[in-house]
Amino acid sequence: MTDEQPQPAVLDSPSPDARRWAMFAHLAGFAGYLFPFVGNLIAPLLVWQLKKDSDPFVDDQGKEALNFQISVSLAAILSFMLMVVLVGFVLIAVVVAGAVVLMIIAAIKVNEGKAYRYPFCWRIIK
Repeated sequence: MTDEQPQPAVLDSPSPDARRWAMFAHLAGFAGYLFPFVGNLIAPLLVWQLKKDSDPFVDDQGKEALNFQISVSLAAILSFMLMVVLVGFVLIAVVVAGAVVLMIIAAIKVNEGKAYRYPFCWRIIK
């Protein structure tokens, strides 16, 4: 008898359909620019709820996109409150620019079939 360590399961690459829906979940955050404070939360939530049962990759990335949009919304609210002392104007610009860049990076990565984790994200939904 040998003491062999079990090998990790080899994960298959997500299907093109799963990659597409995961990409839509990340890009859905741009709806917040059309409908401020609700679009960026509702759109990823809808994509995730509609497609989470179709593929584990879509479920994982839908939760990640929604958690990121919740974090961005909280940061934006804090920035608006800090506009009273003027520092909020700079902070909101940083939040918006960072969110745009990170959503595009996430969409590109998941379209390549790689799971993406946002930095500085509060993961409320597990």
